[in-house]
Amino acid sequence: MRFFNKSKPYLAVIFMQITYAFMSIIAKRAMTDGLSPLVLVALRMLVAAILISPFAIVLERNTRPKMTFPIFAKIVLLSLFEPVLSQNLYYTGMKYTTATYTVAMCNILPAMAFIMAWIFGLEIVKISKVHSQAKILGTIVAVGGAMIMTFVKGSLLELPWTNGRTGVHNKSGSDMQDTDLIKGAVMIIAGCFFWSCFIILQAFILKSYPSELTLTALVCTLSSMEGVILAFAVERGNTKIWSIFNPDVKLLAVIYGGMVSCTAYFMMGWLMKKRGPVFVSSFNPLGMVIIAVLSSFLLAEKLFLGRVIGATVIVIGLYMILWGKSKEYRRSKSQNCEDAGAQNGQQMGIMNGDTETPSHESAVTVDNRQRPEEDSI
Repeated sequence: MRFFNKSKPYLAVIFMQITYAFMSIIAKRAMTDGLSPLVLVALRMLVAAILISPFAIVLERNTRPKMTFPIFAKIVLLSLFEPVLSQNLYYTGMKYTTATYTVAMCNILPAMAFIMAWIFGLEIVKISKVHSQAKILGTIVAVGGAMIMTFVKGSLLELPWTNGRTGVHNKSGSDMQDTDLIKGAVMIIAGCFFWSCFIILQAFILKSYPSELTLTALVCTLSSMEGVILAFAVERGNTKIWSIFNPDVKLLAVIYGGMVSCTAYFMMGWLMKKRGPVFVSSFNPLGMVIIAVLSSFLLAEKLFLGRVIGATVIVIGLYMILWGKSKEYRRSKSQNCEDAGAQNGQQMGIMNGDTETPSHESAVTVDNRQRPEEDSI
C-alpha cells in the first residue's frame, strides 16, 4: 500500500502521456481526413466541459472556495493559454509536419517550464546542491535525446509487425518541404510556450483556489466558448468544417479528445499540488517514445536506430530529473515534519504551563545538539 501511494504521481503522469499519444495519432488521422484544428479544439473542450462539470458541481459543492473577480480573470487567461492558443498552434503545426515530429519538438516543454518556474519562484534551484544539478542536467539530456530521435535517422529496424505494410496517411521527414517544416516548427514552439505559461499560471491559481475539479470545469467551459468564437472568426463563411457528426475518425477525435482533456487537466491540477510544475512537464519526452512505438503499430511507421538511441537518452534524462525531484521532495517533507514537530512541542509546553526559561544546563545541551548540524553545513 505504501509503494502504491508513492507511485500514484508517477502512474498518473504516465497514464496522461499514453492518452495524449493516442490522441495525437487520432487527431493526425482526423486532420488528414479534413478536420479543422480550430473545430477539433473547440468541440473537444465542449465535450470535456459536459463530462467534468457535473462532478465539479456535486463533489466540491461544500469545499469550493469563494470566487473573486481577480481569480476569475486569471482563469479566463488560463483557458486562453491552453487549450485555445496552445492546442491550435500544436495541431496546426502537426498539419504541416507529422505526429512524431510534433511530439518530438514538444520536448522543449520541460526546459521552458523549468526556466519559467525558476524565474517565478516555483522551482528552487541551488547550483551547489546535487539534486538541482541533476534536474538541470537531466532536462538538457532529455531534450538532447529528443533531438537525436528527431534528426538522427540511422539504419532501418525491421519489425515483424511492419513488414509488408505501408503507412496510413504517413509523411516521412524527407517528404516535408523546408517551408512547411519551418512553419510547423515555429507553431509548435509557440504552442509549447503557451503550454508552459498555462502550467505556471495554474500553479499560482491553485494556491488561492485549491479546487481541481471546479478549476478544470471552468477551464473547459471557457475554452470551449473562446474556441468556438475563434473558429467562427477564422473560418467565417465555411460551414463545412462543422460537419463532423458522421461516425468516423473525426467524431472519434472530438469525443476522445474531450475525455482526455477533462481527465488530464484534473490530473495536472492534482499533480501540481503534489509535486510542482516541473514534475508534470518532465515526463513530456516519454510521450514521444510512446508515439514512436504506437505509430509503428497503428500507422505502420518505420523505426530507425537513431530513434531508439534517442529514446534511450530520453529515459536517462528522465531518471536524472526524477532522482533530483525525489531527493528534493524527501528533503522538503522531512523539513516540514521537523518544523511541525517543533511547533507541536511548543504548543504542548504552553498548554502545560511550561513557560519557564531553560536552565543553563539545558541551554548547553541544546547548543551541543545544534552545533554538529551547523558544522556539517
